[in-house]
Amino acid sequence: MKAAEIRQSFLKFFESKGHTIVASSPVVPGDDPTLLFTNAGMNQFKDVFLGFDKRPYTRATTAQKCIRAGGKHNDLDNVGYTARHHTFFEMLGNFSFGDYFKRDAISYAWELLTKVFKLPEDKLWVTVYAEDDEAYEIWNKTVGVPAERIVRIGDNKGARYASDNFWMMGDTGPCGPCTEIFYDHGPEVAGGPPGSPDEDGDRYIEIWNNVFMQFNRDEAGVMHKLPKPSVDTGMGLERIAAVLQHVHSNYEIDLFVSLLKAAKQIVDAAGAGNCDPESPSLKVIADHIRACAFTVTDGVIPGNAGRGYVLRRITRRAIRHGYKLGARTPFFHKLVEELVFQMGDAYPELRQAQLRVTEVLRQEEERFFQTIANGMEILEAALAQKPAVLDGELAFKLHDTYGFPLDLTADVCRERGVSVDEAGFNAAMARQREQARAAGKFKMAQGLEYSGADTTFRGYEALLTEQSKVVALYVDGTPVNRAVAGDDVVVVLDHTPFYAESGGQVGDRGELRNLRAHVLVEDTLKIQAAVFGHHGRIVEGEVEVGDVFTARVDAEQRARTMRNHSATHLMHKALREVLGAHVQQKGSLVNAERTRFDFTHNAPVTAEQIRKVEAIVNAEILANHATDATVMALEDAQKSGAMMLFGEKYGEQVRVLTIGSTKELCGGTHVQRTGDIGLFKIVAEGGVAAGIRRVEAVTGEGALAYLQSLESTVGTVAGTLKVTPADVAPRLTQVLDQVRTLEKEIAALKGRLASSQGDELLARAVEVKGLKVLAATLDGADAKTLRDTMDKLKDKLKSAAIVLAAVEGAKVQLAAGVTADAIAKVKAGELVNFVAQQVGGKGGGKPDMAMAGGSDAARLPQALASVQGWVAERL
Repeated sequence: MKAAEIRQSFLKFFESKGHTIVASSPVVPGDDPTLLFTNAGMNQFKDVFLGFDKRPYTRATTAQKCIRAGGKHNDLDNVGYTARHHTFFEMLGNFSFGDYFKRDAISYAWELLTKVFKLPEDKLWVTVYAEDDEAYEIWNKTVGVPAERIVRIGDNKGARYASDNFWMMGDTGPCGPCTEIFYDHGPEVAGGPPGSPDEDGDRYIEIWNNVFMQFNRDEAGVMHKLPKPSVDTGMGLERIAAVLQHVHSNYEIDLFVSLLKAAKQIVDAAGAGNCDPESPSLKVIADHIRACAFTVTDGVIPGNAGRGYVLRRITRRAIRHGYKLGARTPFFHKLVEELVFQMGDAYPELRQAQLRVTEVLRQEEERFFQTIANGMEILEAALAQKPAVLDGELAFKLHDTYGFPLDLTADVCRERGVSVDEAGFNAAMARQREQARAAGKFKMAQGLEYSGADTTFRGYEALLTEQSKVVALYVDGTPVNRAVAGDDVVVVLDHTPFYAESGGQVGDRGELRNLRAHVLVEDTLKIQAAVFGHHGRIVEGEVEVGDVFTARVDAEQRARTMRNHSATHLMHKALREVLGAHVQQKGSLVNAERTRFDFTHNAPVTAEQIRKVEAIVNAEILANHATDATVMALEDAQKSGAMMLFGEKYGEQVRVLTIGSTKELCGGTHVQRTGDIGLFKIVAEGGVAAGIRRVEAVTGEGALAYLQSLESTVGTVAGTLKVTPADVAPRLTQVLDQVRTLEKEIAALKGRLASSQGDELLARAVEVKGLKVLAATLDGADAKTLRDTMDKLKDKLKSAAIVLAAVEGAKVQLAAGVTADAIAKVKAGELVNFVAQQVGGKGGGKPDMAMAGGSDAARLPQALASVQGWVAERL
């Protein structure tokens, strides 16, 4: 039974028992900040179990996407090296919310395993919590499992209720005993039954866990019976597939066999040549593509923090393992196609996101491949010295310069039995952060000590105020009475026209002037809720507390920012009209260049939808509606239907802004009429998190500049192709077709050229102790040509050791081949590595065929000349 059939059979079985099939939730929990990733089937039902949510059903069944690669639940380091660890897995589950309990849950599990999946009853063992006599009796008396195959597990983790068979959601909350089902692989596999000293072996494998939530644990540790006991079960699809397909490793099930085959083909084509199909690195790649693809599908993109960092770490770990196998060009993203073929039917969202997932992973790969070679060379050189501990400063350099996360460096070191000086790494990281803070010290607004009056904001009606008095002054975060030219300062005025960054709108820039001083204001930020800090530098004179200034806002920057801010309100309303009422603002940034708006929506915004949004907004602009701002009580504002756009915490009095057909709560600055916006154009759209999309747009001069830039680009392309701009697309298609045809012709010519050169090289083979040895350069060859020529030469020479090289600039491509009769003494992988090290590279492969690369072509003749002696030493 294939994995897809098992998944479907499970869901249909429980549907026949009155369960509602509920779709898998995203791998990124949308409303649970305690979880980095969804790691169990019950996550999406957590509030139901806690009583905070009620569903229209009391029985549910799911096939849930899960990830365990960060935080408390992290299996990453074991992936590829054990039979059952994964970063991504599927959890099959059935759930009862105050409906059935132990008797039905146990009966359902037994019926499915023995009647539907037809597992032999004598192969199944069960465990129960030592004090759970009810579950024991059901298994023994009702189901008929003999006592010798029922194991009671007590508090085996050092405390009361701390047991493998007692489940808790946390230190407090719903909890209860559980019963686990194990499959016995038979005496030919090492290991003992659960609860025995040898339980960690592979003979007895847990395949199902039934959790009986019947207590609520309070802060004192007291167990209170729940009024409606519930059931939460989980069965790993990969594990049960291994059992039903009669294999001992999850990586031998049909799903992984296909992924491993595809991974090998892709890695080989990326430069590995013919990598070992049994390599743990291939298992890492096959596993990691699932975690990465589903994470990107659900809205995460590689980054430097949180889920984005975990995604980047997994992606780069997979790339590094491909590099270890010999891949020298991006390959990982190409595996998405096979994954979609295998799992797209069960998870349609994966198929829908295929192009986006492929592109996100491709971009991450290309970034990493730009630096991985240099980084690996530095790391390999350090490990060649055989240190017990890798220097923390070097680990930080790899992180900072070459994009190697500390975890990735630790992975490589762990394979060599070397630890990493994490304390040294952290010290270097802290030093860099301190330097960064010092460089941007004038941006520090939070934490300044201030106890004076609030700032009066005059910026709605004016861009200039006179007689603005300095009421506080700071240098390097410290209150001072006086500062001089050259100082970076924060100035607090009693009244100001400068808008302080808030609600997504950036702070104003400008200047403060009087007869003896000139301050350039670079930014305006809030020190407290109504206290504005003007961040800048004194360029002339000196400033003292009590001085009076003329405060002038940069009018051009303010005008551009206002246009973008007002357009954001219109865009929000248009998005709700086009996409649906579910659209809600989840973040924004409005500055002079553009507006960036994040909102809830679980699918990419199509080109047609973007055009509709643009049409709606530009229609509002053409209507040239007046803008109105009214201060009123928060309760009255809410009754009026005003929407809070930027998610600020407002006081009792709020500012209600009406722009065109929109009504929002907003404290920002805006245009007087919608026509002042000029022109609106969306320039980017993409996902930033699960169910969160981001659009970026420009207005006014920014929109005009964007369109002129596009026009210039199209004009340049048209000129190059010698066609009018209207004919660029068909002409470009024609050119690309011609290029593809020429590439095929070139490849064919290279093959014929290499073949003719190969015949000429036969005469240059030298016999060494009965073995033909040939080391030569093949002009104009690529990796494929080297491999093909190598196979022909081996066939013709019969008994030989061969090294072929191709040169392009300073780069060297190497291939080594050894006939079957000689590999006992001469290994192709060792031979190619010997040559590669002499030309600034490294490589390896199988005993009969191996590939390598180098960066110093000038040393190639000497390296090839050394092959004969190296082979002679081994015969």
